[in-house]
Amino acid sequence: MKKLLMLAPVTLFASIVLVSACGPGTTAVSAPAEENLDVMQPPAGVDIDRTRASGQVVDQDGRAGWYPHEGGLMEYSVAIRFGQEPHTMPEGWRFGRVSAVATDSSGEVYVFHRGDAADPIVVFDAEGTYQRSFGADLDFGNEHGLRVDRHDNLWVTDNGNHRVMKLTTDGDVLMTLGIKGQAGTTDDTFDRPADIAFGPNDELYVADGYGNSRVVKYDAEGNFVTTWGTPGSGPGEFDLVHSIAVDSQGRVYASDRENNRIQIFDDQGTLLHTWNHLGATQNIFITPDDQVWVITHRDNVENITYDTLAGRIMRVDIDTGAIVGAMESPGHWIDVADNGDIFIGSLTANVFRWYDAWMETEEAAQAERP
Repeated sequence: MKKLLMLAPVTLFASIVLVSACGPGTTAVSAPAEENLDVMQPPAGVDIDRTRASGQVVDQDGRAGWYPHEGGLMEYSVAIRFGQEPHTMPEGWRFGRVSAVATDSSGEVYVFHRGDAADPIVVFDAEGTYQRSFGADLDFGNEHGLRVDRHDNLWVTDNGNHRVMKLTTDGDVLMTLGIKGQAGTTDDTFDRPADIAFGPNDELYVADGYGNSRVVKYDAEGNFVTTWGTPGSGPGEFDLVHSIAVDSQGRVYASDRENNRIQIFDDQGTLLHTWNHLGATQNIFITPDDQVWVITHRDNVENITYDTLAGRIMRVDIDTGAIVGAMESPGHWIDVADNGDIFIGSLTANVFRWYDAWMETEEAAQAERP
């Protein structure tokens, strides 16, 4: 049985800065904090009760240690070499930097990577067994984003060649937005787009992205509808729109990564809310039942300097913006499969598959012993 210990906490008096999860006019204010509970480090072999430990761990000599997970620890296990261990790809194949990963309704997993030792899009079953691959003939300039819409079409963002492409699950091109090799700010051009999202009626929202600072909306057939955003750090402005997602109500969530925030808009670009508390969000994923998941980093400097290694997976309450759970993970892209598995595309040249499982104390202690 797992041994848990929660020792008497020490109450700290402090103030905190409240972060706006409300409208754009809300400003940060200083207010008394609720009790922040330090947690005494228990003896060796005894686990801290994570369900009650809300503060920093402190040992018997007063040395400060680990902070808790934001919103509480999420109890998942991870396969850190999905698709590569065991190796079922053609001989000699391996991933380059994995920029994105996505899953379809059948559970197949699509890996989009930047390497020359395998096709740019490699497909696996849910357990990581190689199925097929494609994309070598599409001449990607820089593989960046990959999404699967509700009709199981693939959408890739090629931010090297300034285009977004709609593909079948076998790699046939169905639609192209943008003009290959041509950067621009017109209705039919992009400048290094980063991501795409889909509205309730199959509307298309492109995060345009690295070179521009805007969201571009199209109808389901690819006809231009509207655009919003200019460079800057004010309300409705962007400094690198790196990810975009849409909830069941049609609200648009744009990761304004270098400004360390997510801005939330209606479907015409009116700013509704701003979340300033999640750091430099690399990627947002919203499930059909409006679970919000992000892969994020403390701030834009840490994200770039650590090259995405110091990341967090977080689940966020869609109504309040509150973090309801977190766990460590490097990562550039996140996808949540229909069965609840979480897939992370990592620039370490790996795909991480997180699944619902957790070890007890004794099990973990013996896991790597003969």
